[in-house]
Amino acid sequence: MEDTLNLMPLWAFVAALAVTFLAGFVKGAVGFALPLIMISGLSLFLEPQLAIAGILLPVVLSNFLQAGRFGLTQIRAVVIEYWRYILIVCIMILFVSQFVTVIPAQVFYLILGVPVVILSLIQLFGVRFHVPPARRRIAEWGIGAFAGGLGGLTGTWGPPTVLYLIALETPKAKQMLVQGVVYGLGSVSLLIGHLQSGVLNTVTAPFSAALLIPAFLGMQVGFWLSDRLDAEVFRKITLIVLVVAGANLVRRGLLG
Repeated sequence: MEDTLNLMPLWAFVAALAVTFLAGFVKGAVGFALPLIMISGLSLFLEPQLAIAGILLPVVLSNFLQAGRFGLTQIRAVVIEYWRYILIVCIMILFVSQFVTVIPAQVFYLILGVPVVILSLIQLFGVRFHVPPARRRIAEWGIGAFAGGLGGLTGTWGPPTVLYLIALETPKAKQMLVQGVVYGLGSVSLLIGHLQSGVLNTVTAPFSAALLIPAFLGMQVGFWLSDRLDAEVFRKITLIVLVVAGANLVRRGLLG
């Protein structure tokens, strides 16, 4: 804990706990957006590399909590069906994450902010794509590579995955399962990648570990309230917040 408080003032640590709780709550309620909310929120008052380090362990925990709500038979079936997409996502995350440490802060803000705004607006306005069965294999490799590259740089590969599943006309119940598996295995790749890149180290790991508690608590509240909320309205509010947060990151990238 002492190492963590040496990285930032106490107010920033408290703010990081609050951002993580909110991200966990949204993840538990609607099944996505924990890394988006965390990286967008933490980047408002922390250096980009420290923000990425902070999200790593909560991302792993949240995705395995989500996937763990399903049975092993269902998870195995998803891995068999989507193995190409999962494989390229994990490979790209491992590869691209090695470049995070050499990207200037302002460029990082743009790399994060622009996709967050565009992908959130696409989902918010209900723009739909369609992948015909004959083109599914090439779409798996192409969209998976984009999603994994974005994940390696920013810690989030959720929006492209959601859009891909919608384009396949995947039933909503199955989407939650597929997302849990893709995010869970991808988060392990992200963790390994940043152990290798040095972003997660003996100094930053305690900070990420401290954020496990609010992430877990937030998800439990989100799970509990998920059946009591209007999920579609809550999803739209979340996306609007992400558009605003993403636009602010773009502003920081352009203006400093």
